[in-house]
Amino acid sequence: MPNWLLPENIADVLPSEARKIEDLRRLILDNFRLYGYELVMPPMLEYLESLLAGAGKDTDLRTFKLIDQLSGRTLGIRADMTTQVARIDAHLLNRESVTRLCYAGSILHTRPSGLHATREPLQIGAEIYGHAGLEADAEIQQLALATLALVGMTQVRLDLCHVGILRTIIAGDDAAKQDEIELVALLEAKDMSGLKAISLHYASATRAALLELPGLYGDASVLQRARQVLPALPEIIKALDELEKLAEEAGKDCVTVDLADLRGYHYESGLIFAAYVPGLPNALARGGRYDVGAAFGRSRPATGFSMDLRELARLIPAAERKRVIHAPWGVEAGLKEKIVELRKAGEVVIQSLPGHENDQDEFDCDRAVVLENGNWIIKNLD
Repeated sequence: MPNWLLPENIADVLPSEARKIEDLRRLILDNFRLYGYELVMPPMLEYLESLLAGAGKDTDLRTFKLIDQLSGRTLGIRADMTTQVARIDAHLLNRESVTRLCYAGSILHTRPSGLHATREPLQIGAEIYGHAGLEADAEIQQLALATLALVGMTQVRLDLCHVGILRTIIAGDDAAKQDEIELVALLEAKDMSGLKAISLHYASATRAALLELPGLYGDASVLQRARQVLPALPEIIKALDELEKLAEEAGKDCVTVDLADLRGYHYESGLIFAAYVPGLPNALARGGRYDVGAAFGRSRPATGFSMDLRELARLIPAAERKRVIHAPWGVEAGLKEKIVELRKAGEVVIQSLPGHENDQDEFDCDRAVVLENGNWIIKNLD
């Protein structure tokens, strides 16, 4: 096998794409800072039990594992940074007040999440810790939408769900609780025949409510229909009220509701959302409420969202090549001073090495430093 080949679904990022991703990273992180979010940088690998604390089975399956030659313990290469950031809040910062944290970095998956997905996403996200009220969910939802608008995504559809609805439906039915994992998979797939078969031995009220969930999707009016067909339990009424408020906050015209879209169910604890854009079948951003802090010794309410910068970059048109200045190779004092002066002014100056032409993806040399009458000046190139 040639030694330049890479593993499946792993790829290099070439100059123009790398610049686009980096520009997005800086733009988004700077915007997070305007909202008061502090940047943290968790390590690429940790002891496995810490990395998977509070995470679901799907995260375990996506995590690469290896043995630490120093301690002999099993390490994991992060497949998601959210748990790491929760550990930092709960154990290292240990603040009593509300904490806003953001992050950006590579993660690694054992398998791609989709047909053309990379196994090395570049995850960027933001989290709020310490506030259990709906205000934190609303802020995170607003920040996710503002972030997508900032990078030019104008046709965003926000899909809302609440994991508390399913948990309340099955809470009093031991048989349904034993099948919880299978139920989530069937609901996500909207597999009605599978749901009918698995729920034959459930209580009639449980079965009836479960069979309603796959059909409860569409615009925000679905919430009114859900109030009519789902059990009028306090927890379900509260969950529907919260969904109603967040739909109004985002603007009902851009909101859909899908009470069977339970991705992240085993990790999330309340409201969840996903942002979709034209041209991409998968969610561009996902977020919701969770609580993994207890696994690190201190329970903290939390909500946040994240997205893959590499996937986001593919949806954005390439920027125009930057206009730059060409300079000849030389060590003359006047030439060196001119180049330093131009670079201090923010200009890109590329010196040609002797005997070589410049060939760049990102740059277009439209001016040149030339010597005229003993002075180094800038001239436009035809």
